[in-house]
Amino acid sequence: MLLTQLGPWAWFVLGGVLLVAEIAAPGAFLLWLGLAALVTGAIAYGIALAWQLEVLVFAALAVVAVLIGRRISPAPGKASDRPFLNRRAEEFVGRVFTLDAPIMGGTGRVRIGDTVWRVEGPDVAAGRDVRVTGADGATLKVEPVEG
Repeated sequence: MLLTQLGPWAWFVLGGVLLVAEIAAPGAFLLWLGLAALVTGAIAYGIALAWQLEVLVFAALAVVAVLIGRRISPAPGKASDRPFLNRRAEEFVGRVFTLDAPIMGGTGRVRIGDTVWRVEGPDVAAGRDVRVTGADGATLKVEPVEG
C-alpha cells in the first residue's frame, strides 16, 4: 500500500495535491482537507502511528478543519460592503452628470471623477446634465435632465 511505503510523506503529498486542486477549482473546501492532511503528516512524522490510526487522525482533523473553515469563512449570500466592486458602471445608475462631449449620433462622453465614460442616448449638447438610466459594460445609458 502506498500509504505505508511513503510513510508520513504520503500525507504531505496528499495535502499538496489538495491545495493545488483548491487553486484549480476554488471553493474553500479542499483547502481545509489539504491542511488536515499536512497536519496529519506532521503528526505521523513526529509519532510513529499505524496507517489505520493515521487515517483516523486525518478524518478527525478534516472534520475539525472544515468546521473551523465554515466558521471563519464569510457566509454565502451575505451582503457585501462594496456591492459594485466589479460592476462599477452600475453604481452610477440614477445619478446626474454633466456631458463632457455632446451626444451626437447616439454616443458622447461624460467625465466622472478622473475617468471619461462613453455614454449612449438621444443627441444632447455638451455641458447639459444627463441622468444615467443603465449600464452596458463600460457604456452608460443616459437621458437628458429636463430643467
